[in-house]
Amino acid sequence: MFKGHPKGLIAAAMTNMGERFGFYTMMAILVLFLQAKFGLGGKDAGIIYSVFYALIYVLSLVGGIIADKTGKFKTTIMAGLIVMSLGYVIMSIPSEITSENKSFYLILTLIALFVISFGNGLFKGNLQALVGQMYDNPKYEALRDRGFSLFYMFINVGAIFAPFAAIGVRNWWLEKHDFIYNADLPALCHAYADGVITPEATQTLQTMANEASKAPVTDLGSFVSNYLEVFVTGFHYAFAVAILAMAISFIFWVVNKKYFPNPQSAKQKAADNKASGVIEMDVKEVKQRMLALFAVFGVVIFFWFSFHQNGLTLTMFARDYTNLQFGPFKLSAESFSAMNPFFVVFLTPLVVWLFAWLNKKGIEPSTPKKIAIGMGIASLAFVIMSIGSLGLPNFSDINPASGGTPLGDALKVSPFLLVLTYFVLTVAELFISPLGISFVSKVAPPKYQGLMQGMWLGATAVGNQLLFIGAIFYESIPVWATWTVFVGATAISMFTMFFMIKWLERVSE
Repeated sequence: MFKGHPKGLIAAAMTNMGERFGFYTMMAILVLFLQAKFGLGGKDAGIIYSVFYALIYVLSLVGGIIADKTGKFKTTIMAGLIVMSLGYVIMSIPSEITSENKSFYLILTLIALFVISFGNGLFKGNLQALVGQMYDNPKYEALRDRGFSLFYMFINVGAIFAPFAAIGVRNWWLEKHDFIYNADLPALCHAYADGVITPEATQTLQTMANEASKAPVTDLGSFVSNYLEVFVTGFHYAFAVAILAMAISFIFWVVNKKYFPNPQSAKQKAADNKASGVIEMDVKEVKQRMLALFAVFGVVIFFWFSFHQNGLTLTMFARDYTNLQFGPFKLSAESFSAMNPFFVVFLTPLVVWLFAWLNKKGIEPSTPKKIAIGMGIASLAFVIMSIGSLGLPNFSDINPASGGTPLGDALKVSPFLLVLTYFVLTVAELFISPLGISFVSKVAPPKYQGLMQGMWLGATAVGNQLLFIGAIFYESIPVWATWTVFVGATAISMFTMFFMIKWLERVSE
């Protein structure tokens, strides 16, 4: 599979695999953690989630500038791993929330998330830039798209197991304290503690409490307090898994960094090129390339706005509307987060084979055309979600905080709806994300490689910043209508890309 590719590709993929394991351990549970620990509604948790996700990519631009200016890509990447580890340490420390200290611990959590996002900014874009520089060698140039697809596939191996690590630690801690996991209980417990629960929902809470406890529950107030504390502490310990993943990734980086190129700073490159008589890219071509990149950046914003709902509204949908009892197995809402990386690993060889086969036939689509096709596939995924959600009640009708009662399992949808949606979304992702990174590495002027990879991630940041809009719609309009918003966003992106195809293909030749 890696035959003919530079040696550094495997080393980069392995380093990123460990970092992604830690990152997706956290992302699988972040929204649910914020709601369970601080009693936040979907809108507020969604704002925190979207700002955090946006900062990860915004700060990648800062990381790219630092690496470009200093030429110390390897040192910057290593620093990113260390900084991220510090953030995970803060997140992993349990704390008991009271009305007096709630604000303090929420602020501490936000600080930890900022530290993680800054470390990720130093790490993510610069590692991608190093991979792109390996393919600047004419020997490997023809393999660029496939190389980035393999890189993307390999790092998702870590993301497959991350949600299950978080679930395993959380559920282990619950069982250690004689409790059983129930996705609906945290919301009911907070509604009871806040005094907004209805008599009907109180009866539901009593029933679920008896089912979730190994002994009959005679004091609901005591159960609510204990269950929330144990549930959230399990999440804290799950964050500790990310620290171990960071350590493994750091060791692998130190051992294998010799396989990576040693880029110079932008200033030194220019000086060396001038001394050796190398003719730099003229201003007009630089401008055309930058405009093409900015156009693509603008379009993919709407893809990420839709795609990254997988950690927000799609996870909420798994908790609120999906029957988690699958035969003899009790699923967790977080377990669906593993679907996307699983399908990335499973489908990437097929997609790579398809593109190679089309290439032999002389009909392989250009990279911009692949991205446009991916937008259309993403639109189809949300069409599936919209159809599958028809007839479901509004969130306000089942939200204990607004006087609702959670749906019974018999009224919820099959988990296969989410599985199919994640399958189609992953196909779309494989047409867009790794190939978008490849497109940037190919089109970006050499002295702006790190900066442009940072800008690609910056465009992702803008899309992520808009994620909270999905949470607002989810709680305000029929759930099927929420998914149509993303159908429209991805369809508009597709048509815009097709409109620009000839220009983008000409620039990237």
